[in-house]
Amino acid sequence: MGSNVLIKIEYDGTNFKGWQIQPHERTVQGEIEHVLKYIAGEDVHIHGTSRTDSGVHALGQCATFEWNSPMPVEKLPEVMNRRFGAGGEGRSGAPGDIRILSAEVVPDDFHARYSCTGKTYRYIIDKTGDIFLRNRAFQYPGAGSLDLDAMREAAGYIVGTHDFKCFETSGGTPRETTVRTVSKLDITDEGQSICIEITGDGFLYNMVRIITGTLVEAGDGRRTPGSVRDAIESRDRGNAGFTAPPQGLYLKEIYFD
Repeated sequence: MGSNVLIKIEYDGTNFKGWQIQPHERTVQGEIEHVLKYIAGEDVHIHGTSRTDSGVHALGQCATFEWNSPMPVEKLPEVMNRRFGAGGEGRSGAPGDIRILSAEVVPDDFHARYSCTGKTYRYIIDKTGDIFLRNRAFQYPGAGSLDLDAMREAAGYIVGTHDFKCFETSGGTPRETTVRTVSKLDITDEGQSICIEITGDGFLYNMVRIITGTLVEAGDGRRTPGSVRDAIESRDRGNAGFTAPPQGLYLKEIYFD
């Protein structure tokens, strides 16, 4: 019997059709499984914590898998990163947009998805209009004049345990409940950008991006901060804000017991 391995991953999601493996599409899961198969000489199926969408990035995505190869687990990041092209030395055609940060053996009953107790997402709104940031931040016209105090007031209605049905886009995996707990929601001015960080025990499909769009509408005066409370109580997607684009979203950190 092999070892149960946990890897921590960062990636630039620009050129991926999301995390989840799909036929004839380049995905993060597909690329990682391709490299693991090359190293192990057999198929290796991985289980990721979050199924990020096309264009969404990760600073701390996690995945678990069974490892039967004689290669030591602690060597996996170095060997995998060479294949991914991280650092500029990869297999032919590898763009270097995935990097394995760490690998460790975990208990057999540990699972990257089901052992997760919470996540932090970061969303970046660019204020400069720099074209080289277009795939890594939301370039919102007028970002520099957003009222951050109004956004923070609106955010106050989101923190806590609520039914967040209004922040869910149709098309995701059906959920038994849309009640979630948001333990922290911070909005900071970073000078050339605005950073929104949200921590919770779980998130609905596109929840962070819809929350971001709703907060931006509060910041530019299209809605009052109090309307966010009303939207949550209504459970109606039509009462929340627009869905912010994927480019600004980063899966920052995952928490386990």
